[in-house]
Amino acid sequence: MLDFAQYLLGALSGSLVGFSLGLFGGGGSILAVPLMVYMVGVPVAHVAIGTSAMAVAANAAASLASHARRGNVIWRCSLMFSVAGVAGATLGSTLGKALDGQKLLFLFALVMIFVGIRMLKSRGDEGVPGAQCNRGNAPKVLTAGGMTGLFSGFFGIGGGFLIVPGLIASTGMPILNAIGSSLVAVTAFGLTTAANYAFSGLVDWILAAVFIAGGIVGSMLGSIAAHRLSTRKGALNTAFALLVFAVAGYMLWKSGQTLIG
Repeated sequence: MLDFAQYLLGALSGSLVGFSLGLFGGGGSILAVPLMVYMVGVPVAHVAIGTSAMAVAANAAASLASHARRGNVIWRCSLMFSVAGVAGATLGSTLGKALDGQKLLFLFALVMIFVGIRMLKSRGDEGVPGAQCNRGNAPKVLTAGGMTGLFSGFFGIGGGFLIVPGLIASTGMPILNAIGSSLVAVTAFGLTTAANYAFSGLVDWILAAVFIAGGIVGSMLGSIAAHRLSTRKGALNTAFALLVFAVAGYMLWKSGQTLIG
């Protein structure tokens, strides 16, 4: 059982996660898992993963509503991606529960570094305005969705930091549309993973509630910031990649210390 101060830190952490989701369409769990483990002080890594998945799913839904109002969501692409991803997330979360929690966090950080490099390489690509999903690119979209869901469930993450580049690679859509569209999949993946962890009793429901409350405020501010940054070429890609690198480095250091010590 956590104390009152830890729940306050949970609400603060939730606001940071909500802001990241609104701004990037992802990065919520990149922040949520380490914040729950290292800032809030959740003692069991698997409980931190399960609780963060539930909180991120709810906060992603709040960010999705804001982006949808601005016309940033390409619904057909996001739904195709999500359906394939839910199947992958179910399998991935089952596999993830069977591994040591600290090893899981270390592997998570390595994947983050790879994705950050990819985002930096594509920062000058503005995408194809009006990109849609059809029979021609459906196999690519479904494959990308399935693989992203697998990683999302395996590492206990909403998956936005994988979904955004996955949508861009499979459809060619601009990053702002990928951010808005990714939130459908983030919500679906997070709920799938959270349900699997909750079934095993690995969700702290009170912490999830305060985390979500803080995240609602943060998500509104983040979506406004995303709209403003989208007018600057490559700004969103670069900022997202830098966030990934910073948190990945910290997680490698912390989880590496535990594994070595």
